[in-house]
Amino acid sequence: MMINTFTVGRARGKYHIKAPAVSGDENFERVYRVQMNTIESVLLFIPAMWIYALYLGDLGAACTGLIWLVGRIWYGMAYISNPPKRAIGFMISMFAVLGAWLGGLYGVVLALMY
Repeated sequence: MMINTFTVGRARGKYHIKAPAVSGDENFERVYRVQMNTIESVLLFIPAMWIYALYLGDLGAACTGLIWLVGRIWYGMAYISNPPKRAIGFMISMFAVLGAWLGGLYGVVLALMY
């Protein structure tokens, strides 16, 4: 997420977008949307990963975290260079979010049963 912050800051200078504006150049808007979409995604993912780690284990949570990270990087690079190509990265990261939530739910159910 820090990389996204620095990338947006650099894009503000490159495309002459003064804060608080968030529009004005399509290339800047792509960089900005990557940052905002990543923040939205992390809000779904982090609680799921914590629940997964707590009830099923750290290794599985770390694996879902790695998958999520790969998906977000793919998504971000694709969105900035060619927005229609971002779907694969989105699907990878959402697969990780879904897996973390399902794993966490499974762990909670097991804990309640025993």
